[in-house]
Amino acid sequence: MNTIPSIFNQRQVNRTILGGKEPMPFVKMNVSVVLLNGNGSQLRIPMIENLVKCGFESIISIENNKENYNIIDFSQKFPFVKFIVPLEKVTDGELINIGISESKSDYVLVIRDTISLDLEILTGRIAEKLEELDIFCIVPRLKSHTIPAFPVSFSPIVEKSVFNVVSTSSVSDGQPTLYPFDKIGFYNKKKFIQLGGFDYTITTPYWQNLDLAFRAWLWGERICLSTIFTLTYTDELPRDDLSINKSYNRFYMKNLLPRFNEDHGFIPKTSFFVYLLRSNYGIFESISQFSMAREWVFKNKYRFKYDAKYLIENWGNL
Repeated sequence: MNTIPSIFNQRQVNRTILGGKEPMPFVKMNVSVVLLNGNGSQLRIPMIENLVKCGFESIISIENNKENYNIIDFSQKFPFVKFIVPLEKVTDGELINIGISESKSDYVLVIRDTISLDLEILTGRIAEKLEELDIFCIVPRLKSHTIPAFPVSFSPIVEKSVFNVVSTSSVSDGQPTLYPFDKIGFYNKKKFIQLGGFDYTITTPYWQNLDLAFRAWLWGERICLSTIFTLTYTDELPRDDLSINKSYNRFYMKNLLPRFNEDHGFIPKTSFFVYLLRSNYGIFESISQFSMAREWVFKNKYRFKYDAKYLIENWGNL
């Protein structure tokens, strides 16, 4: 597995960029939107038309299928929208990193084409209220046409000395949540970049999402739910893969192993034996990965404000 990235967008992805050379019409807010596309393009035109009506400062449409030949037509119809097509296999987190780096505003709404975009999804007035909160990520109330209530609020716990996450569909305004469901959220661009964005070396979507979110909490940022704007899925809900794999190992080393002492985070050398018991690597690879994690934590030691133990014990009061 690659070296843990220490800066935002450390890995440069080969990509084609079309459009985005003309100013956006009808700008009403200091917010860009990043649209992640995974489905066919038959509804793309009405989707983009409605996003334009919302008044975003910039629209970044990312196509994770380089074989979609309609992109050229889309870019000609919407010359003010930036269309991005990765030319290599990438994770969703990398796509979001790219989209946020290309955005022109201080805040970015990340959505997917599985979200209903036939109505106004965000107004300038609501955006201003969200900006006033000045937190890393605000998660909208999420609904589904097929499932009346599904978990969108997540809390960290420890059960029999094992880290776990509990969820609920109950939502209140300002309620903390460990991570944004499906990576959908209203992100503070500056904080996102300072946190380093999504780790491209963590390839399982669930652990990649949890890694950035947990890091945000450990580094003193917050993620909260909002009831003042709602997004609705039109397609089936994604299913999280919680398998204990190499992606989990990296999440575990970066977020659960570090301890906090006075003013900095660190990984004790003695934690290696705890890690070795959980690792699915051999002894030599485990030593290499553990050393890499210790070095990454050392580089960022003064970014830590808490460790996982404190975060879990004080959840809801930070």
